[in-house]
Amino acid sequence: MLTPPGLTDRRILLIVSGSISAYKALELTRLLRKAGAAVTGVLTAGGARFVTREALAGITGQRVHDDLWAAEAEIGHIRLARAPDAVVVAPASADLLAKMANGLADDLASTILLATRAPVLVAPAMNPAMWDHPATRANIATLRARGIGVVGPGVGAMAEPESGPGRLAEPDEILAAVAGLLAPASRALAGRHALVTSGPTHEPIDPVRYIANRSSGKQGHAIAAALAALGARVTLVSGPVAVPDPPGVTLRRVESAREMLAACEAALPADIAVMAAAVADWRVAEAATQKLKKAPGADAPTLTMALNPDILATLSRHARRPGLVIGFAAETERVVEHAVAKRQRKGCDWILANDVSGDVMGGDANRIHLVTADGVEDWPEMPKAAVAARLAERIATTLA
Repeated sequence: MLTPPGLTDRRILLIVSGSISAYKALELTRLLRKAGAAVTGVLTAGGARFVTREALAGITGQRVHDDLWAAEAEIGHIRLARAPDAVVVAPASADLLAKMANGLADDLASTILLATRAPVLVAPAMNPAMWDHPATRANIATLRARGIGVVGPGVGAMAEPESGPGRLAEPDEILAAVAGLLAPASRALAGRHALVTSGPTHEPIDPVRYIANRSSGKQGHAIAAALAALGARVTLVSGPVAVPDPPGVTLRRVESAREMLAACEAALPADIAVMAAAVADWRVAEAATQKLKKAPGADAPTLTMALNPDILATLSRHARRPGLVIGFAAETERVVEHAVAKRQRKGCDWILANDVSGDVMGGDANRIHLVTADGVEDWPEMPKAAVAARLAERIATTLA
């Protein structure tokens, strides 16, 4: 895994609240320490139900704090609040997010969060119904408005026999977010405008049916966040997705390929264009205005297809062409060979090729082959957040 820069000798206060996913805080701590950070752990009463003081202390190498009054006597909660370079809450329960949004301070963790002047990052984790509740949504909006960073939650299977948004972000995603929080110093893309597309497009058949690709938007959204973390002004043009909006970007929501192209052209000029969306190649030439009915014994309707606009090729040859145009090639065979041909055919500068015959589309990891005019670089499999961070750094180096 690519270790983000900017964490050496940084002091991180890690607050672990109550969630079945709290075990991931131990791996996050290990990654933070591997990156050179010093970590101090704080457990809420709920967090202590899932992670022991001894386990967290063993990985941090420091005493773990969990009692407001003991801290007052021995070290002082104000010192805990003021000492770190960043405060990270992972996992952040619905209860603790509500306390933060409403300024409550009835235990050590909430008192620290109210008293700290350090940047704060929260990684929510909860049941999908709790995440979708209007109270939680309002609390998250309040925290974002106050400048608190939010990473995740992800979408997937939960501890309960159900699935949806609410999974704690993976430790490497949180690590990348912490690095971005602490490294505006590496604002190598400050003053640059980046245009990113993400997710699928939906091409209507009738008012209730559509043609689409199996894109989750995870990779495109991660790239937008990584470019913003390096100081770029980012316009994210996204098809319909269920992943959270990345912080610090201008979001343009679209449905169809034609809408996506129009939004991209409206966003020009740009210095960088990363076309990560899985755009449908075809659409129904004439979408029905009423639902197509299935009549007993009748044959299936015949759909006449039309080509969608080629957004990558259009931007690569545009009168206001971005200085660096990057496309994706989602392939199931002869991945690099097809990507090399696609780069030449489309006229873009780089192609990121990946094999999507597995669970890449919708999954959390990716294995990239970077195709440029100079050749092909084979990147190891890594989380999509790490792919995004590596690509953003590569873009910054190239433009520099």
